[in-house]
Formats: sequence, structure tokens, C-alpha cells
Amino acid sequence: MLFNSLEFIFLFLPVALLGYLGLRKLSGQTHIYVWLTITSLVFYSWWDSTMSWLILSSILVNFGIGRALKNTNHSRMLLIFGIVANLAPLTYYKYSGFLYENFMAILGDSTPIESYILPLGISFFTFQQITYLIDAYKGEAKDYKFFHYATFVTFFPQLIAGPIVHHSEIMPQFDQKRSTFNKLLENIAIGISIFTVGLFKKVVIADNLALLASPVFQTSLTDPIEFFTAWTGALAYTFQLYFDFSGYSDMAIGLARMFGIILPANFFSPYKATSIIDFWRRWHITLSRFLKEYIYIPLGGNRKGNVRRQTNLMVTMLIGGIWHGAGWPFILWGIIHGIYLVTNHLWIKAKGQWSKKKQPYSNVIGGVITFLAVTVAWVFFKAETLSSAIHILKGMTLLNGMEIPKALFPFNIDLSHIINFQTVIGGGHAFAWTWLQIFIAASICLFGRNTIEIFSDYKPILETALLEKIPPLLRFRPSLAWSFFISVLFYASLCQMLGEKSSEFLYFNF
Repeated sequence: MLFNSLEFIFLFLPVALLGYLGLRKLSGQTHIYVWLTITSLVFYSWWDSTMSWLILSSILVNFGIGRALKNTNHSRMLLIFGIVANLAPLTYYKYSGFLYENFMAILGDSTPIESYILPLGISFFTFQQITYLIDAYKGEAKDYKFFHYATFVTFFPQLIAGPIVHHSEIMPQFDQKRSTFNKLLENIAIGISIFTVGLFKKVVIADNLALLASPVFQTSLTDPIEFFTAWTGALAYTFQLYFDFSGYSDMAIGLARMFGIILPANFFSPYKATSIIDFWRRWHITLSRFLKEYIYIPLGGNRKGNVRRQTNLMVTMLIGGIWHGAGWPFILWGIIHGIYLVTNHLWIKAKGQWSKKKQPYSNVIGGVITFLAVTVAWVFFKAETLSSAIHILKGMTLLNGMEIPKALFPFNIDLSHIINFQTVIGGGHAFAWTWLQIFIAASICLFGRNTIEIFSDYKPILETALLEKIPPLLRFRPSLAWSFFISVLFYASLCQMLGEKSSEFLYFNF
């Protein structure tokens, strides 16, 4: 079931929320956990009921291992067993086909095999349960009952695509005393408002940008791409992914807030980053935290010299690329970001040796370089094959020439000997509308305020350090003006949903 579907918004969510609110008023905490587990499993099974056994068995196994970790003298071996038990199904469903094809290719057999259907959310609930086992091993996870743990894993606002949360971040919130009526109303109002902003980002902005990006990448599978078309595809996908994931993150935060739960931040204006290091502090924040805490630091982090540090960064980002998908483009994307991070750290070290004085416009220059670097890397992230990515990149660097509608370039100037430039008849309106959409999307990403900042007065996330104040005019207030604005966003989103079939979030594929 998709957050951006009519059955979720008008059927599932009201039933789940009313049942939860009723149990909070009339019953005990145990019944609340049972209700949330059942509704979350219904939400999961709606997508593919045949895979429900996988998440149920995963919950049972990890719950048993987690309890055993507190009561055994062989906890280290048990932890290793638990991590392997979690990674085994993930490897089977997500990577076995890719590994088999490449092994057979080495033997000279290039016959493709049919891929397994990837169980929804497996990458996220696998990593989340690994964090639980490690926390239990360290003695940092409280010993909860089964339905408490099942709620932690399956809580539907963050089940499919995160954020990846720690047990200690979310479970104490469920155990809080009953809220006052006014607080319940505030949570629902704030939750609906944040959810609506995310819904608009997804169905109105991201899905329309997909109409620009997808045809370009599809064409690149077989044909070279000229300059403007290549940049259209690359930039449209760059902003599509931004609004798709930002929209999902807002919707997850909003849904959880309706139930009185505050989630950690997972997305914070990453295209405003002034360096790659800064980018990874803003993009998929909880995945970055997982990679840092459970891979980078255990590998040695920055404690064993500069060469080891750079190696650890490369390994961590390679694993991050592999986590996103089984394919050489994802692997290369991870390697590219590893190189970016290593270069960034080396630059900081070199810059510190030269001068400690901050140069004018350094943030602007750093921001432009970071954005372009991220956009180039997204080409590999999106492309189905390496040859497709190369076609796009060659077009972006003018190696495949440049075409522009004659109506937009009416001068009789021959530039073909300089940049392989040529004009084409027709397409002027489409060209202008395409780049206007990209310009609007870029302006929102680079200069607009994000949802966390807009709702900062109501603590939308756990990390209070991110809740910087912005001008009062831009901050959410329970007023008629804001009610009207949120209603317009919902109406526009609903019109889009009624006109077209609901589309998956991009991160559902990972």
C-alpha cells in the first residue's frame, strides 16, 4: 500500500488512527502494541501478501536472539549468528541473481536469469533489526515483550523506506502516559499538515519531473544523447529523487506524529550542502548514521592513520552503494562517493596547511561543485547499465553535440565548428516548459525552507539541533492562512492522484 494512494488516505489511515486513539483512551498499552502490529502487517501485506512470512519470521528470529543476548555467556558468537541470519535473506533476494550472472559471465555464459522479486522494505527492516541486536549486545536495548518489539519493526510510517531508527529512540515514546485531548488534536493537526506537504512533493512535483527524466534515460540505453537532453535527464532525475525522498520523509514524519511519535530526521536540504561531507550529513541521515556507527567506526574510523581512514571511507561508501542495489551502476556510484569523500578530507587537510582564513564566496563555490558532483553521480544511480550512464555523461560534456529549437536561437550563426551546434525545427514550447520546471524545482531545493524548518516550533524531529528558527512569516501557525495553504496543497495532490495511477517511491526499490 502506498502513502500516496486513495485507499491508504481514505480507508487504511482513518481506521488505523481511530483504533489507536480509541485504545489509548479505553485500554492498556499491550492492546495498543497488538493493534499497531496488526495494522502495520496489513499495510505490508496489502502490497504482497506472499512475503508476509518473511517479515514475520524475521521478527520472531530477531526477538529470540535479542532476548538470548541478554542471558548468555556467548553473546559475541550469538550476535555474529544474528547478523548473518539477517543478511542471508537480504543477500538471497537482492544479490544472488547479480552474483550468479557475473559468475557465469566469467565462465563465458552471458545468459540472463530471472531476478527474484525483492520483498518490500527488506533493506530497511534488516538494518533496523541489526541495530537492535547490536544495541542488545551492548546492553543498550531494553527488554521489551514480543508485541513491543514487533511494533518497533513494523510501525508502518517508517517500515518500507525508513528512517532506520534505534530501539531507544522510538519505543519509550509509545510508553508515554496518555496525552491530553489538546495535545492529541495538536499532534493530528501537525501530522496531517506535514503529511500533506510531503504528499504534494511526491505526486505533484516528483512524479511530473519523472516524466522528463525517464524518457531520457530510456533513450540512453541504445542511443547517444545530445547536450541539452542529457542535462534535462540528469537534472530532472536529480530533483525528482530529491522531492520523492523528501516527500516520503515528510509523509513518514507526519504519519508518525498523528500517533504521537516523533521520528529522527532523515532528510535536511541536502542540495544546500557546501561539501560532500556536508551532503552526507543531510541526505538519508539515518543510513549515514548506520554506516558510520556499524561499519566505518568498527573498521577503525579515523583512529589508525590517514591512509587507513581513507580506506575505511572507501569501504563504507562501497557498502552503501551495494546496499542501494545489486548492479554495477550502484557499485560505481558508491565508489564515486567514496572518492568524493576522500578528496574532500584531503582538501580540508591541505587547505588547513595553506591558510586558516576563510576565503570569500567559498561556500558558494563549494555548493556549486558539490551539487554538480552529486548530479554526475546520480547518473550512475539512475542508469540501468554502464553504457547508458556513459551516453548521458558524454552528452553532458558536449561530446555528442548540442541541439536547440530554432525558435529559441533565431540568429544565423554557424557554431558547428566550435561545439557541434545545430538548430532543429519545432519543440520550442516544450523546451522552454521543460527548463522552466527544472528551474522552479531547483529554486525550491536551493533557496526554499524545508519542512523541518517550517514546522520547527512544533518539534517535528528528534534532533533539536536542526530546529533553527526562521522568519516568523515562513513558520507554520494554526491560522486560517496556513489552513487554506495546506488545503490547496492537498486538493492539488488529490487532483493529480485522481488523474493518474499512484507511483512507487523511488526508495521502495532499495
